[in-house]
Amino acid sequence: MAEAGRNHLPSVNSPSHERVLVPRIGGIGPLLGLLGLLGFAVLNFALAANERDFEVLGIVLGIVSILAFVLGLIGLTLVNPNHVKVVLLFGRYVGTVREAGFYWVNPFTVRKTLSVRVRNFNSDTLKVNDQRGNPIEIAAIVVWKVRDSAQASFDVEDFIDYVRVQSEAAVRHLASTHPYDHADDGQVSLRGSSQVVNDELATELSDRLELAGIDVLEARLSHLAYAPEIAGAMLQRQQADAIIDARTRIVDGAVGMVKMALDGLRNEQVVELDEERKAQMISNLLVVLCSDRATQPVVNAGSIY
Repeated sequence: MAEAGRNHLPSVNSPSHERVLVPRIGGIGPLLGLLGLLGFAVLNFALAANERDFEVLGIVLGIVSILAFVLGLIGLTLVNPNHVKVVLLFGRYVGTVREAGFYWVNPFTVRKTLSVRVRNFNSDTLKVNDQRGNPIEIAAIVVWKVRDSAQASFDVEDFIDYVRVQSEAAVRHLASTHPYDHADDGQVSLRGSSQVVNDELATELSDRLELAGIDVLEARLSHLAYAPEIAGAMLQRQQADAIIDARTRIVDGAVGMVKMALDGLRNEQVVELDEERKAQMISNLLVVLCSDRATQPVVNAGSIY
């Protein structure tokens, strides 16, 4: 199944790989410095307004201080728990900040926030044909998380939509490779081998989502049923199978009880029966034991001959 999943994987020439970036400057110090720079700009504007000799120089220093304040403010970045910052500088991938905290980085970088929390995807109920061509309804729940932020950001257009599309494709492929039920000996069925089917689904999804840097933590079927147009016929088939199984067990038990009765009569020498009487007794016992209605006993007061 893993090989089947790999056959569906898109190919790329140079997949991205995450590089961990550890900022060297914390955010508290630069923030205090920026507040001081803002106060310096306000002071220069105030002096320029009150002193004519300092007017031009004060305005220039104030404007430069404001620009430096804005530029420095852009460099402040906050990384929340279970989130990462993907950092790019002039279109080039620099690295990913994974450690939560408050930092100051190059203000000319572009930082993209990415959640690495565990997520659930509950697929829509899909109508597909199983291995035998029977229309069935099937849906799945996928538990996943981003493992490689670079692949999730650069190797696919939208990794959330990618998970959705690939999950539905994997569910359709899984349904088409197994019968819904009534599998042959050793064959995996969707309803009768749920754990094996879930494992196959998780393996195929892991292969499909490897390109996007996504780990599949769990995958399982959440809905499985025959399509409405054949549900009635399949219910009758299941009922017939159940009746046959029950009758088979009843007959097996009745044959054993009849054999036990004949052996007991012979061993205890209660009565000697010829073959015709044995056949009649066997017939009567089987009718009594296998009948689904209460029987009416008949007492024979005369000789059996």
